[in-house]
Formats: sequence, C-alpha cells, structure tokens
Amino acid sequence: MKSKFTILSALFIILAGFRLSDSLFVTPPHFPKPNYDFSKNPLTKSKIQLGRALFYDPILSRNNTISCSSCHSQYSAFTHTDHDLSHGIDDRIGFRNSPSLMNLAWKSSFMWDGAVHHLDLQSLAPISNPLEMDEKIENVVSKLQTSNIYPNLFYEAFGDSIITGENTLKAISQFMLTLVSANSKYDSVMLKLSSFTLQENIGYNLFKKNCASCHKEPLFTNDEFKNNGLPLDTTLNDLGRYKVSQNPLDSLKFKVPTLRNIEFSFPYMHDGRFKNLKQVLNHYTKGIASNNRISDELKAPIILSSNEKVDMIAFLLTLSDKQFLFNPQHSYPKEILLGTVKN
Repeated sequence: MKSKFTILSALFIILAGFRLSDSLFVTPPHFPKPNYDFSKNPLTKSKIQLGRALFYDPILSRNNTISCSSCHSQYSAFTHTDHDLSHGIDDRIGFRNSPSLMNLAWKSSFMWDGAVHHLDLQSLAPISNPLEMDEKIENVVSKLQTSNIYPNLFYEAFGDSIITGENTLKAISQFMLTLVSANSKYDSVMLKLSSFTLQENIGYNLFKKNCASCHKEPLFTNDEFKNNGLPLDTTLNDLGRYKVSQNPLDSLKFKVPTLRNIEFSFPYMHDGRFKNLKQVLNHYTKGIASNNRISDELKAPIILSSNEKVDMIAFLLTLSDKQFLFNPQHSYPKEILLGTVKN
C-alpha cells in the first residue's frame, strides 16, 4: 500500500503541473511535448471565451442552424452518438462519422483523411463544406460584425472590434486547444495514484500486445493513417487518405483515432459502422478484409478469446475522463450566447 506521504507528494506534483496561473495550457506530466506552436497564437482567457462562444454558435452556418457542437457534443467526447454519419445544414447527410475532439495540440493533421494540416485552419473545412455548414468565411465575418456581442468580444480578445476571418479561426482553435483529456483512471494509474483491477490489468497487457503500436500511449493514437482491413462501404465509396494524396498506396487509409473516452464516442470507425466495442474487437479478430495495402500491424492475426475481449473492454473503460466530459469550462456558454445574437 502506498504511504500517505507518497500519495500527497504525487498529488502536489500533478496539481502543480495542471494549475492555471500565468499559463492557460499546461502539458500533463506524462504527455509528450505538444505539436502546436503556441508562440504564433498565444492563449488568452478572452480569446478562449470567444472561441467557446463561436464553437457553440450556429451563426457559423449559412442559415444559422448548425454549430460546431451540433456534431461535436461535449457529453459524447465531442463527437455525436445518435447517427452513423454527420448531419449538416438542411438535414444533409455527410459521408463520415465526426471524429472526437480532444488533445488536439498534439496532432499534426486533422480530419479522417488528414486534409487539414493546422488547427488554426481546421474550422474552415466544416464551415465551407456544403454538407455541413455550407457557408463562406466572409459571410460569417459579416454576420459576426453586425451581431450584438461579437464586436466587443473580438475587441477584448484581439484589441480590435473589426472582425477578420483569420481571428475568427484562431479563436475557435484556442478553445479547441483547451480540450485536454488527461484525468482518466488510466492516467491516475500511470501517475501511481491508483491501481488497475486484476481484470483491467489483464486487459491492459492484452492491449499493449495487440493494439498499442497504432494506439500509442498516452494519447492512444500515433496520429498516422492506416488501412485497418475495413471492407469498402460501396454506398459511400470513401477511399480515405487517397482522396487527399492521390497516392494509390493510401487507398482505404484513415487517421488512427484516439481511444480516450471511447466509452462515450460510439459509433466507431470513419463511417460509424460499429455500434459497440464488442463489434470493433470482433472486426479485428475475425472481420479484417485482406488486401495488399493493409497495415503491417494487422497482417498477423489477432487472437482473443471471449473472456479476453471482456478484459480488453474493461481496460478501455479506464480511458474515460469524466472531468473532461463534464467540465463546465467546455460547455455551452449561455451567459454569452443566450438570446443575444441577431439573425
């Protein structure tokens, strides 16, 4: 049993690392260095609050009906759970499942196919996509400029009430940078504040043997593109990374998603074809469609018994971070938006 002194010492280290003083973003002590260059878009409280308002405001869409949060709900790890494919403006249906938004400062590319290479530009993709928000950034700026609240919010954030597309996108990325998930049971175990149960530990060892090369700890993704043997959905004909690179070797490759908060981010895969974790594990043990571009990590069969699958799921549940999912700083800013924006 750990001594009281050891636990208190560890708690002091963690609290010191996570305190919000002069810095609004602190790398968790067991995380690698972020990829995002904060020197080019320094975080401030006013910019984060502006970005939070923009994230939840449907003013970003052509007819003011769809917001970022429409497809990225906080309570489902900033994705959606009620349908396989994202739904956009005028009830249009997209062709992919929305990815979870968390730990974005460590990513080098975004979207399932890596079409965007910088977080400050990422929001422009859904804003301009005709199946999502179907709006032009210049129209967004015009609407923000004539609203009751945004000129003041932009002045507080950027020192100028004249709104620009660049500052709009930078503010949204500032809010998304604060979506850091690092307080799950797994994190507590890694920081030696608690221990896995026997079943969770068995599952963890199975995970390290079969999954960790792609879902690399502690972010639980290697941020790469892999062909994981999913048969092509012939109704969508989504070839993944190939759409961006036009390299035949990238056909059916998709970004490896994080497994953090996976308990809440169903349905799974780029097209939301799997409803639960049991179906996901069944795919990797007996559903992989063999092809000449399949990931090297999956060329050898993965063998798991029924009990081992249960153990694996028990471990995956330790990646749930309730503080992240219910953090009021990430929620709808009703104090800013409620009934205050002109249409």
